[in-house]
Amino acid sequence: MQAKKRYLLLFVTCAFLGYCYFGGYRLKSERWTGRSQLPYERLPSYLSLNEEFYDKDLRTSNGNPLVSQRIRQCRMETCFDFTRCKQGFTVYVYPVEDVISPLYQKILNVITESRYYTSDPTRACIFVLALDTLDRDPLSTEFVHNLPSKLMRLPYWNNGRNHLIFNLYSGTWPDYAEESLAFDLGYAILAKASMSIFRHRPDFDISIPLFGKQHPERGGEPGQALENNFPNNKKYVAAFKGKRYVHGIGSETRNALYHLHNGKDLVFVTTCRHGKAWRELQDEHCQQDNQEYDMYDYEILLMNATFCLVPRGRRLGSFRFLEALRAGCIPVILSNGWALPFHERIDWTQAVIFSDERLLLQIPDIVRSVSNVHILKLRQQTQFLWERYFSSIEKIVFTVFENIRERLPWEGTREKLVWNTSPGALTILPQFADSQQELPFSKSNPGNTFTAIIYSQLGSTAVLYRLLKSLAKSKYLDKIILMWNSDIPLPRRPRWQGIKASIHVVTVDGISQRFYPHPLIKTSAILSLDEDATINTDEIDFAFTVWRSFPDRIVGYPARSHYWDDSKRSWGYTSKWTNDYSIILTGAAFYHRYYNTLYTELLSSTLHKTVEQSQNCEDILMNFLVSHVTRRPPIKVTQRKLYKDTTVAGIRSPWNDPDHFIQRQTCMNTFVAVFGYMPLLRSNMRLDPVLFKDSVSNLRKKYRQIELVTLFVSLLEIHLIMKQPHFFSVNPLTAQHYP
Repeated sequence: MQAKKRYLLLFVTCAFLGYCYFGGYRLKSERWTGRSQLPYERLPSYLSLNEEFYDKDLRTSNGNPLVSQRIRQCRMETCFDFTRCKQGFTVYVYPVEDVISPLYQKILNVITESRYYTSDPTRACIFVLALDTLDRDPLSTEFVHNLPSKLMRLPYWNNGRNHLIFNLYSGTWPDYAEESLAFDLGYAILAKASMSIFRHRPDFDISIPLFGKQHPERGGEPGQALENNFPNNKKYVAAFKGKRYVHGIGSETRNALYHLHNGKDLVFVTTCRHGKAWRELQDEHCQQDNQEYDMYDYEILLMNATFCLVPRGRRLGSFRFLEALRAGCIPVILSNGWALPFHERIDWTQAVIFSDERLLLQIPDIVRSVSNVHILKLRQQTQFLWERYFSSIEKIVFTVFENIRERLPWEGTREKLVWNTSPGALTILPQFADSQQELPFSKSNPGNTFTAIIYSQLGSTAVLYRLLKSLAKSKYLDKIILMWNSDIPLPRRPRWQGIKASIHVVTVDGISQRFYPHPLIKTSAILSLDEDATINTDEIDFAFTVWRSFPDRIVGYPARSHYWDDSKRSWGYTSKWTNDYSIILTGAAFYHRYYNTLYTELLSSTLHKTVEQSQNCEDILMNFLVSHVTRRPPIKVTQRKLYKDTTVAGIRSPWNDPDHFIQRQTCMNTFVAVFGYMPLLRSNMRLDPVLFKDSVSNLRKKYRQIELVTLFVSLLEIHLIMKQPHFFSVNPLTAQHYP
């Protein structure tokens, strides 16, 4: 009997131990802990093997994401008031009352001078704080104290709904916690640098790049990869020069880089010579690291390396990311979990190399395995992304706005291909057309007809009649729109009533109206003409034929140029005949109708006011716009220079006003200030018809009138030279042959 009890006790003990070993985890289930599983915790994992490595720093020991549940559940449908945006996508900036940093002031300047800005808060879709939220590190001198109480005093705060908050730095020593902003976001959208993929609320928050105080407010420098040599012949395969942290967050990767440095094709140099107590904290490698660090120049390394390492610092992002993009040095991302800037729109796999920071020793093999063809594609994409989205604060802020704008159901979205190919999403308006094929940048056929728009300011029906006759003979003409902006009333029975062409007369009251996207315009091609233009049918047809091969450019006859005047430290405008040009006047030029929409909706009010106040310079502004969008110069056809009728009796053209030329130079400098850079590009290419000026019979040539009119114009130009020699002064400022 005693033996049975002993065996029974042994069996019960073994069963209990077995239960504890194999089934004890059930004691931690929601039944025993009283904690119910959240919906997202019950979902299966769809992480790839690469993503499993990539998110190791973003999870706690129990596997839960390090995110606030209130923030995690926020999305546009629940945290954003769409009804405020029904009147348009506009942005209101609160009045500045506290001291703000120069960098945040740049952001506010960009917004208040943009097309998005509204001074009426009742019409605003988005609200931007005048409280500086860029640096939320309490140890920083730019940290704003008592921010929660200041937010509660804002009249439209509404717990952050429809508010956009910009932030570059969060958290402080020693952990630099990403979520530590020292105020409650509420329902506000966060545009933040160094954002992690698990902190980022999809289609709500926006990841932005980390940029410094010296980042340009507008315009920005072009990419530094001026040549795309193939195959790649850079001195270094990969390079890195920067600080390393002896201990603390962000120190692991940088502290191990010396293992990969060989001083030949791999240059990875670091220094621990930073901070107040670096001597007390230095390790055994510091002295040698500091010596090698001083041997290399940072800018030279960027320009002469094919790949540039971008490891995490104290936070996930770093300034080195934009610096590498600008230099055309392909970034190698070593920052697990970093949500790259605008990653929901930009396909970063086309511009960077991703690598796990824990597999650092594999970097040499990874970068050496990239083919020359792929390297060329990556470098080209870095330059495109830098110039279109990151070269200035204005472009970064506008990209943030366009990300939000696309989330409004009625605004329309751009395909991801549009964001990642030239000319980029900031110059593509989804409302223009349902198909990308209707844009000038597509490879589709632009059509076989054009609409002629004649801007009439002189009111001379005789001159206008000759131009209309030449247009009516063109086999490519669809219709003519006559924009009448003259003090002389339109005649009741104009002479052109007998011309066999569709002519529509529209009364306008401003010079910019010639570029208004009028609903009568149905063709892709627009021929813009001044009423006193003297071009014949062959010239029109030839220019249209050329334009069909270059629908994204301005193609025409009258060429002008810009130059830099060192003595005045400003830009100059000249009509002097030289071997290059940068402007084709729209007094006789073809362009795509999409640019009318951009001219009206994309340009800032400052530019439109400049044109309207001077009643001048609209053609220069159109050239600025097209060159800014395409980054290509216009195209001149044939050698003809004189294109205006100078024999109009009794009518003084405004273009003959002595102040006209001075106004145009003033306009040009104003445009450069607003754009932030000079977008005009020079060209010395001219396209002529086949057999032009060849010593063969004129009957064998397709465009016969072009050569005949060239001879006539040459005689007329000789007559003008003899009659008005002062037009050909050596000074380019006064050498204005024709306005």
